Amino acid sequence: MLIRSRAPVRVDFAGAWTDVPDFYEPFTGATLNAAIQLYVSGQLDTYEDEESHQIGKTVSGPSGKYSATSQAGLRVQYESTIPAGSGLGTSAALNVVWLSLARRTPVETVEDRMDTAELAYKVEGTLGILGGKQDQYASAVGGINLFEFDADEVRRHPVKMPAENVKQLEDMLVLCYTGKSRLSSSIHRNVWANFRAGKQETVRALFTLRDTAYEAKGCLETGNLERFGELLTVQFECARDLDSSTTNEQIDELFDLAAPMTVGGKPCGAGGGGCLLFLAKSPQSAKDLEDELRRRRLTVIDLRVDFEGLKLGAD
Repeated sequence: MLIRSRAPVRVDFAGAWTDVPDFYEPFTGATLNAAIQLYVSGQLDTYEDEESHQIGKTVSGPSGKYSATSQAGLRVQYESTIPAGSGLGTSAALNVVWLSLARRTPVETVEDRMDTAELAYKVEGTLGILGGKQDQYASAVGGINLFEFDADEVRRHPVKMPAENVKQLEDMLVLCYTGKSRLSSSIHRNVWANFRAGKQETVRALFTLRDTAYEAKGCLETGNLERFGELLTVQFECARDLDSSTTNEQIDELFDLAAPMTVGGKPCGAGGGGCLLFLAKSPQSAKDLEDELRRRRLTVIDLRVDFEGLKLGAD
């Protein structure tokens, strides 16, 4: 029997870093993100031959193929066309897919998806992986959501937007890959060391990131995209206050290039490389920016919202 699973990655709009226990357990965190139509896919194949097989793992160029050792009549494979170190939460999506295949139970409700996301996050914690929860929840649930985190639970607040407003947002957002992956674990260590030490700049930036997630949700629901774009830039400014390595010369040059055509923007994920997200002034400005980025031989990624989240089925 062949069991297939697929989960989207996400773009994060606001509130990054506040989904980490160091912050949300004492203060409550909030993130705003959107699952997008880029996927990690996996399949679990059960077969008669009990011989073990080694499939291996390969990552090359702009895409990766991930596979795991198969034993006792099981073979597991994963695939993704997402650039390595993209800042789009690929690792979390991979763990959501892996866990759904391992459990082999139906995923039919939001509650099922939320449970899978929480388990995927706990698996990462067991492995000593530094990071937050928003990636797992965005991948498992799908759509555009504000997630609240505290010591007891995760609460989902879907963003309510008419379909035509979602289309407008998609047409004005520009997502590009810089060609350089980022090392989020080293950035996380620096940020949380400063937070635990009570560094005022770090503490102030984290609270601003959290609070602007709520404001950005309101902007999307009221159609105030100009303010939404400005809040994307606030995220970038706060990230720089958290750690200087969240940006670099290439990123700063690209934001200078994009400035005449955009309302705002931010690096995705922990920053320092990977993907950059811009909100253009209009759909035409978005096309102009995409053309300019391609002329610089950067990868422009088509951005469409995924509203399904984790999907699991059997053949």
